[in-house]
Amino acid sequence: MLETTFTTAEGRVRVTDAMTLTDITRISPMRELVRKVVALGGTVPLRWAFEPRFGYACSNTRIERRAGRWFAHAGADALVLGVCDAGEGALENGVVSGELRLAEGSSALLSLAAANKEPAVLPGRDDSERRLERTARFWPEWSGRIRYDGAWRDEVIRSVLVLKLLTFAPSGAIVAAPTTSLPEWIGGERNWDYRFTWLRDASWTLDAMIRLGFHDEAHAFFWWLMHASRLTQPRLQILYRIDGSVDTTEIEVPELGGYRGSSPVRVGNGASSQVQLDLYGAVLEAIWVYTRAVGRLDGDTGKEVAKIADYVTEHWRDRDNGIWEVRSETTHFIQSKALCWVALDRACRLAAEGLIPDRSDRWRAAADDVRAFIDVEGWDEERRSYVRAPDLRELDASLLTLALLRYHDPRDERIGGTIEAVERDLRHGPYVYRYLGDDGVSGEEGAFLTCSFWLVDALARGGRVDDACTLMEELLRLANDVGLYSEEIDRGTSEFLGNFPQALTHLALIHAACSIAEAESGERVP
Repeated sequence: MLETTFTTAEGRVRVTDAMTLTDITRISPMRELVRKVVALGGTVPLRWAFEPRFGYACSNTRIERRAGRWFAHAGADALVLGVCDAGEGALENGVVSGELRLAEGSSALLSLAAANKEPAVLPGRDDSERRLERTARFWPEWSGRIRYDGAWRDEVIRSVLVLKLLTFAPSGAIVAAPTTSLPEWIGGERNWDYRFTWLRDASWTLDAMIRLGFHDEAHAFFWWLMHASRLTQPRLQILYRIDGSVDTTEIEVPELGGYRGSSPVRVGNGASSQVQLDLYGAVLEAIWVYTRAVGRLDGDTGKEVAKIADYVTEHWRDRDNGIWEVRSETTHFIQSKALCWVALDRACRLAAEGLIPDRSDRWRAAADDVRAFIDVEGWDEERRSYVRAPDLRELDASLLTLALLRYHDPRDERIGGTIEAVERDLRHGPYVYRYLGDDGVSGEEGAFLTCSFWLVDALARGGRVDDACTLMEELLRLANDVGLYSEEIDRGTSEFLGNFPQALTHLALIHAACSIAEAESGERVP
């Protein structure tokens, strides 16, 4: 829920916006956005407008008035607008608009309900008011369950609320962001659709939910992950639709000019056809984390997990597009290889616990081969750090995940050297860039906020807690007025860039705060 108070020369009004909860005990077909206006003083003139565009502004939208409400529809999609004490509104040139003046103490309410391939629900004011009250009660109660008493508790709560709000309730899937094509540089072409679930985020998501005590959410997401990936196992697809399907075909929408002229606008994401070996480590880590804290695997699932480990054994030598989904030539990204080691290591641990069939001799031998490759081909003696790839000798901030996922002890000399090299080559104040090399897409991009929080996490795990706290404080000042973050940021203007709000950024914030809290308490970071 968002409350905004507007103060004018004529008076003050409070506007409350909410995606309402219809029934907290079951999933309902009702999807409703409520906007309530309350006059706090004086009389403020207000204007409202309803101008829906279906099919990314490509469909023919029809608007008509029925049963005292405004109906907008195109194909299988429909919106119903109920207007209470804000005038009836008038339709002109595809826009319904109205004006109102509220005396002190009076209120108006607009309710927008959505339907797709199902009957539209007609909201009434009393029902909308009840849903608004229920929503106001639910979120403090839900967030109050959090198990976290470290510093920056409010920021951690805000971040876990973001994850909850990015969850598709019927399946438990969590999207990377609710938006598409918000640019990574204004006027550029780095505009991607993030309304999908990336398996790479799985380990971060499960670990965050478990660390904070939200086991029900962790359980739902874990089994969505396992069921969705069955469509392609033992090969794993990079991203899935929220219903678990795999069709994410990428198209451009030339009818839309893009945010502030940043085109093209894209629907779908072509990265799904790439090879990204790092996600196998993320998934096996997620399975390991889940089995330790929440639940066990059934026999069939255990066999599937073992087959995924076999796949990594056979394919870790492959070239891939890497964590950053580069659209240029594939190569042997060191972070991808390290995550293959993580996958094989976690498979061996799962086998040792009797949770999956035991082929650990084979997996451990492959893991040793992976480590030998990384330590020879991925280490730069002159830089005293790991590098992006054997043929790309620059730094890559994703190498910080080697500390976070325990490829090495975070206090290991090589990890410490890599952290220092990232600070030296990619950090500018609180801003950390992903890398400085080419990725096959033209144009600039901003600093990557997840990488900044990864650096905080790595510093805390590596024993540099004071440095971690200082950077954390700087980063928290970069949040917007309601504590949210996008994917990237312009270090010259501190303007957000990329899709918003970004799940991975908020996940990295949660883990950074938890790692600092654990380091300060003397508790070993798991």
